[in-house]
Amino acid sequence: MEYKAFMIKYAEIGTKGKNRYLFEDILCKNINRKIKKLGDFRVRKEQGRIFIDAQSDYDYEDVISALQKIFGIVGICPVMVTETTDFESMRHDVISYVKQAYDRHTFTFKVDTRRNDKTFPMTSMEVNAELGHDLLVAFPELSVDVHQPQEIIHVEIRRQLYIYSIIIPGPGGLPVGTNGKGMALLSGGIDSPVAAYMIAKRGVEMEAVYFHAPPFTSERAKKKVIDLAGLVADYTGTIRLHVVNFSDIQMAIYDNCPHEELTIIMKRFMIRIAEELAKKNDCQCTVTGESIGQVSSQTVFSLCVINDVSTLPVFRPCIGLDKQEIVDIAEKIGTYETSILPYEDCCTTFVAKHPVTRPALSAIEKSEAKLQGTIEELLQKALESVETILCRSRE
Repeated sequence: MEYKAFMIKYAEIGTKGKNRYLFEDILCKNINRKIKKLGDFRVRKEQGRIFIDAQSDYDYEDVISALQKIFGIVGICPVMVTETTDFESMRHDVISYVKQAYDRHTFTFKVDTRRNDKTFPMTSMEVNAELGHDLLVAFPELSVDVHQPQEIIHVEIRRQLYIYSIIIPGPGGLPVGTNGKGMALLSGGIDSPVAAYMIAKRGVEMEAVYFHAPPFTSERAKKKVIDLAGLVADYTGTIRLHVVNFSDIQMAIYDNCPHEELTIIMKRFMIRIAEELAKKNDCQCTVTGESIGQVSSQTVFSLCVINDVSTLPVFRPCIGLDKQEIVDIAEKIGTYETSILPYEDCCTTFVAKHPVTRPALSAIEKSEAKLQGTIEELLQKALESVETILCRSRE
């Protein structure tokens, strides 16, 4: 069956009261941006639903794939749309839908009617009963099961009639652009792309920063991060990736600070730099991929010390997930295979043999004091030489 329209369902947006129209408008904008290259579509909103009308030929699978990556959507329903205004025509339309939508007519079903047009002379229950009877007459092998039907024939009576039985799940969440902007610290690992995805799912527009350390990290490692940003951009929209040359800062820390404190001190400087970039780019938070206890720098003690340099909120959506749970999300969103490519980031290159797991803030600050007089110039140089790359959706 060729569908000329889709009904888009949302959930959380419906709780937004008088502000709901703002969320709906941004969702419509995001849908338009995502599918405009796939054909000519008209996106409109109407009484708790968003509708997409196809005004040209299009590839069904491509459109569904695109819609499944738009936060805010919980259900994608390919619909038959008719101009029906009377019940007799509605009977024929519903029978025609079932005939076209199913190759075999041997399933159990029920009819579920939503009467948005309250001027329609029949109640929803009356419509359900009449249409159910008509389908049994038209397709004798069908049977009704109102408790656990194999198929539900949905009928929405509005200014037009919408008939559908397929509900394809969307990603849920809130539309990107409804909750400010965040700066994600993006490495080449598994966790940080997942963290960026999870925060974007709450409506946060994403930018990202990557700490590149040539010659200790290769151009292939940088390309890997650019690819990861592009994969996350399938869900978030274009990501501005800020590439910071971290080599001189890293070597200064390595030459002047205790090696067991290297990772903690490096991450504190990464947060400082990420915050500077966040403020310059109108971001209200930073985002990292840490999970409690996963490595030495992610113990509660370590995270407290790292947080001490932060003035913006640091969001860590993976904080309570174990590794397998993070891997499962990475596989779902398509970043896992790229994340496991064997190109190391700057942190893994300088991991100490016996890193501290219970760092004391006073000890870390004492070690950092050894950098005074040189680190300020290195930080300024790193910020002035930032390379910004636009990472767009690969679809």
